[in-house]
Amino acid sequence: MSLIVGIVLAVGVVLIAATFLWPATGERRVRGRSAFSLRLSERLVQAGLPNTSPVVVVIVSLALSFAVAAISFVLTSVIAVVLCAAAAALVLPTLGIGWRARVRRRATRVVWPDVVDQLVSAVRSGLALPDSLMTLAQTGPAVTRAAFAAFAVRYRATGNFSVAVDELKVALADPVADRILETLRMSREVGGSELTNVLRSLSVYLRQEAAIRSEIEARQSWVMNAARLGLAAPWVVLFLLTTRPEAALAYNSAGGAALIVAGLLLSVVAYRIMAGIGRLPDQPRWFA
Repeated sequence: MSLIVGIVLAVGVVLIAATFLWPATGERRVRGRSAFSLRLSERLVQAGLPNTSPVVVVIVSLALSFAVAAISFVLTSVIAVVLCAAAAALVLPTLGIGWRARVRRRATRVVWPDVVDQLVSAVRSGLALPDSLMTLAQTGPAVTRAAFAAFAVRYRATGNFSVAVDELKVALADPVADRILETLRMSREVGGSELTNVLRSLSVYLRQEAAIRSEIEARQSWVMNAARLGLAAPWVVLFLLTTRPEAALAYNSAGGAALIVAGLLLSVVAYRIMAGIGRLPDQPRWFA
């Protein structure tokens, strides 16, 4: 019974802390979906898991939280440690999805200039913009072919370029892709003969930006590694200490519980500060 009460309290602590750790960004609900659900769905697409529902992520998070809390209770029997472990396990799947999305975004950042170059070649050869995009399903980089193949199917079925581009933006879920596709949409709607020059300039800019971001991220990677090490080390030591009966008895007191909770709050705040210092801000998406 005490385990169930502890897990429920851990979930409540995480939900309260989420208001301050992940504040709302002013996004409106779309078709009844919350801003959190929309952000999580976009992260799942960026992480290469487009068929995974946010509900599945929530269920997995709750199941993992229960499992970690049960294991921690068996090993330590310290209620405060059980609550902290349950709270950490609850957000672990979301953090893993975000990490995977950032890795994939870094991997795809270098392919967008090649995509733009292929679009320039297709446009210069006389192909229409929809046909130029559809050729990327066969000749484009491997990581983007599936999305462009879906665009080709959608455009052939509807003949509506704007709708197909909107769905392609959702499938790619990348700010660079938004810039490219919105440039093509504007060119198709208003016309003009400068599309190839604009795309060439965009290709040069994307290559320079990718090189600069890669260099900065490499130099600042030590900040992120230090933040992760500084966050994990004291909790590993605490977990080892609480496996001893006399330490468990001390930490089960009111003072011990307050110390652990205060340490958790300080750890979260410090990690968020270090992560903010060491991570470059993500580019905003265009008309997403």
